[in-house]
Amino acid sequence: MNHKYAIFLGIVVFSSFQAPAKAASLLGTANNFGVLGGSTVTNTGPSVIMQSLGVNAGSSATGFSPGIVNGTIFTSDAVAAQAQLDNASAYNLLAALSPTKELTGVDLGGLTLTPGVYSFSSSAQLTGKLTLDNLGDPNALFVFQIASTLTTASDSSVVMTNGEAPNVFFQIGSSATLGTGTQFMGNILALTSITLTTGANIECGRALAQNGAVTMDTNRVSSTCDTKPQEVAVVPEPDSLLGVLGSGLVGLLFAFSKRFRKGW
Repeated sequence: MNHKYAIFLGIVVFSSFQAPAKAASLLGTANNFGVLGGSTVTNTGPSVIMQSLGVNAGSSATGFSPGIVNGTIFTSDAVAAQAQLDNASAYNLLAALSPTKELTGVDLGGLTLTPGVYSFSSSAQLTGKLTLDNLGDPNALFVFQIASTLTTASDSSVVMTNGEAPNVFFQIGSSATLGTGTQFMGNILALTSITLTTGANIECGRALAQNGAVTMDTNRVSSTCDTKPQEVAVVPEPDSLLGVLGSGLVGLLFAFSKRFRKGW
């Protein structure tokens, strides 16, 4: 075999298995929503949602105004329906992750946690301050798998250290209630409902309820620290790798045949 073609074959094989992994938004189109409700979204007071608001399969979003939505309100339409499908897919993906630490019965208040998957076999409580240390990695992933409810006490908080940590997810098997004055960071994906009591704010994340209501009272929901969509690496399927390799080999064989007909 001509050495030039041997080198070419090596490049084809190497590049086939080095094909870059595609990045897929973990939340899909739900990433565009600050608040997403299943049955309804209700608001009291001058709440502010920095992104869009959606409701599906319900159709009611009340209290806007005095509440302000800086994006678009989608109720019981194709956009909201797709966002809920993507919300459910993200919920299921998060629920299927293998836990790195069990925290059942432990109050999140006072803890400092590094990236990982934290599991609660029942409810979870936050009293005081939870610190998330991303270890200097802006793509660090924090997942809290909570089988039933998440409740925060008044004036509790979730804070970040060593930089922003937009990839924080609370996957909740029932409902979440953020107590009065809570300053929260993270995406709440609740199977049923989410209640934001007076003055509870989400400064880096979303309130995404699949089947029930999102109830608001003078809150701010913002993803200002999320400079790009949450992403997870999707490794190419073996068939995709073989497809790339096969395409390269077909091209190589074609080049061989032309060279052979010309008599090398």
